[in-house]
Amino acid sequence: MIYRLASTTSTNDEARNPKYRHGDVVWAERQTAGRGQRGHVWHSPEGENLTFSLVLEPGFLPVREQFLLSEAVALSLTDTFAVYGIDTRIKWTNDIYAGDRKIVGMLIEHSYSGPTLARTIVGIGINVNQTAFDPALPNPVSMTQLAGRMFDRAEVLETFLARCENRYGQLEAGETDLLQQAYRRRMYRLGERHRYRIPGRGETDGTIEGVRPTGELLLRHADGSLGEYLFGEAEFVLKK
Repeated sequence: MIYRLASTTSTNDEARNPKYRHGDVVWAERQTAGRGQRGHVWHSPEGENLTFSLVLEPGFLPVREQFLLSEAVALSLTDTFAVYGIDTRIKWTNDIYAGDRKIVGMLIEHSYSGPTLARTIVGIGINVNQTAFDPALPNPVSMTQLAGRMFDRAEVLETFLARCENRYGQLEAGETDLLQQAYRRRMYRLGERHRYRIPGRGETDGTIEGVRPTGELLLRHADGSLGEYLFGEAEFVLKK
């Protein structure tokens, strides 16, 4: 069920309420304390974008394989944009880019029950109809800017939920190899040489070769060595 709110602190915070069950969506027009990755604050003008959280209960998924759920959701988003003729890529770990510009941010929060996941809240912000962005943001873009038309946000959300049901079904059916292959094919900068920042080591050239099922980015360095980096251990150097 979709619960549409005028305002809340954060849809992820609201979605923690146990009244929301698997498949429920909390969609808010306004977040007073929206959050992104690395503790960043998420701002979105009212009535222009989609800011929502999806509740999942993947009790079948071992904790060590939790990144596969991130892959399934990220692929659901690229599947969604493809419906509208927008080509997108997944910037590891789970931002969605159109070209070199960010169209989706995502924050995934898990809770556990022994060796498996118990409850996952997927917070998603999709730039839908916004045309003017804060100049402090380095590289935002919206669906309307890319497609040259406005979109019905409720329709976009329903499209995403249908695609997510398909990808989640693959995960639940154990089709993890298919998810891994699809995620790799859609990785931003796959096979291209670019600059990366390794905390404690500075900037270096590297080429993305893929990602482990456990989430480590595979980065081939200029000297031929292969680095494996978890979230926060390697950063993209992006042009402003």
